Amino acid sequence: MPDYIDEFSSYLSTVKNSSENTKASYLRDIQHYCAFLGQKRIQDPKNADQKIISAYLMDLASKGKSDSTVMRTKASIKSFYSFLMQFGIVEINPVTNIKTTKTVQKMPQILTNEEVDLLLSQPDTTDYKGIRDKAMLEILYATGIRVTELLDLNVDDLNTEIGFIKCKNSRGERVIPIYPSAIAALRAYLKQARSILLSDIAQPSLFVNVKGERMTRQGFFKIVKFYQEKAGIKKQITPHTLRHSFAMHLLQNGADVESVREMMGHADISSTQLYVRIIKQQISDVYLRCHPRAQ
Repeated sequence: MPDYIDEFSSYLSTVKNSSENTKASYLRDIQHYCAFLGQKRIQDPKNADQKIISAYLMDLASKGKSDSTVMRTKASIKSFYSFLMQFGIVEINPVTNIKTTKTVQKMPQILTNEEVDLLLSQPDTTDYKGIRDKAMLEILYATGIRVTELLDLNVDDLNTEIGFIKCKNSRGERVIPIYPSAIAALRAYLKQARSILLSDIAQPSLFVNVKGERMTRQGFFKIVKFYQEKAGIKKQITPHTLRHSFAMHLLQNGADVESVREMMGHADISSTQLYVRIIKQQISDVYLRCHPRAQ
């Protein structure tokens, strides 16, 4: 089978301007797709048609993959064939007319204010790793940024005097304020822990692991899981749970949707309006449960 992966990786970076996380997901999807083609004795992706691609997507669904995974895989394959078209390897994109089940948008897991306070109080701030973990959790909840954006932060992106961070991604840059206790946690980390963790003083990364290198997604997911279990919170918490909770708590306390959209970096306000719908549903549930004539 021809090796298109390196060229496709370059295409995603230079033409599509994809983030590193998106690129990694797409490349993984295409590697799995090509492995499926090999099992079907199709030695070159250009020889696959709409029927075989549909069969692959149905195979994923039959193995219990979620709707969102199937839809993302379809997007990955469609982008792959767009790349092959651009270089004249195929004449049409066989994915264009494939119909798949639309993802049912699941309601995000939201922490209560009490659960947030409990989670953020777990790190042991007498220990340099606990000081770092406290700062990371505080910043995630204070700003609602994505985990990749948190881990991509450099020291220069932080201003503890005024109280904000600069968050950069493939779509641009946004400035997000930080509440005072998060600023205090950051100052403690910079003063008491980061220099101990660093292996190279020239390291620009704000948050580093015990090797002194930029913290990885896997490493931070383990940290969040550890403190969830330590706090005894039954909800399954991921870094994205704090992002969802950030948005919900702002809206519940009177923030306007457009301001929340801007802070979260949503390209489309419909993504932010999901939280508004959740709040309205909660109000409706309370009404139906509590109004004496709604029974």
